[in-house]
Amino acid sequence: MDRFDAMLAFARVVETRSFTQAAQTLHMSKTTVTQLVQQLEARLRVKLLNRTTRRVNVTADGAAYYERVVRLLADMDEAETSLTRSSSVPRGRLRVDVPSPLARMILVPAFAAFHARYPDIQVHMGVSDRMVDLIDESVDCVVRGGDLGELSLAARHVGDLAIGVYAAPSYLARTGPPAHPAALEAAPHQIVGFLRSSTGRILPCTLRRGQEHLQVLGRYAIAVDDGNAYLAAGLAGLGALWLPRYMAAPHLARGELVPLFEDWSIEPMPLYVAFPPNRHMGARLRVFIDWVVELMEMHAPPATGHPRLSSS
Repeated sequence: MDRFDAMLAFARVVETRSFTQAAQTLHMSKTTVTQLVQQLEARLRVKLLNRTTRRVNVTADGAAYYERVVRLLADMDEAETSLTRSSSVPRGRLRVDVPSPLARMILVPAFAAFHARYPDIQVHMGVSDRMVDLIDESVDCVVRGGDLGELSLAARHVGDLAIGVYAAPSYLARTGPPAHPAALEAAPHQIVGFLRSSTGRILPCTLRRGQEHLQVLGRYAIAVDDGNAYLAAGLAGLGALWLPRYMAAPHLARGELVPLFEDWSIEPMPLYVAFPPNRHMGARLRVFIDWVVELMEMHAPPATGHPRLSSS
């Protein structure tokens, strides 16, 4: 039995609660993963996992052992990284998931510079606004805006997205400009709804002006869960929408969007890179996050202080 492989297999089974999922993330057969865990239990003379036909649960001894295992695996990874850091560049495959507008407008156009700097890193970029299970889907990190919710993730704050309210000229020609944000709650006005994948609910907009504080949900005819589709609906005149300014800027310049409520302020949306908390941040992930930080310093710098590491 290779003790390293056995510990790694055990850790992945605990994290995914599935021998099948663990095998997929490790590119092993389910039989191999099962045998490694059984051999580990035999060596330790302790039952680490309770298995049923429907699920896998860690025992109390297994949970205590898992905490030690993940620290040991991280230390081993760090030891290897520190030895090779001076003699080689980061290399290998990195799986990330990012919001579609951020990918289209910022990350993909700038990727050639990242590739030139790190030619041995191969990035698999999922482009979505959905909730991603980093463990089950073998994703190294996600870039997400707003509250990370109940996700048990480590996160680095990489920027703050300034938000504005906008509408297409065709929409305003049909309804007239709304005099107050509350007007979006009643006919003839409406918004384009943005569905948060984590809740399935429409994302509201909170505006402030002096002592006034107002949360607007709005009437809507269409709601979408993708940033590019959301912008397309607004450009088609289907309603007012609240957007990060980097998304609105080119359309404002071409007269395709008009700003609304410019005397009101909206709290910036924090932007994070999130990753599994018990997994060592290898060189590939570290340089990718540093690159995202550089881009956000240009497009949406943090509103307070420097980027920071935190847990959600």
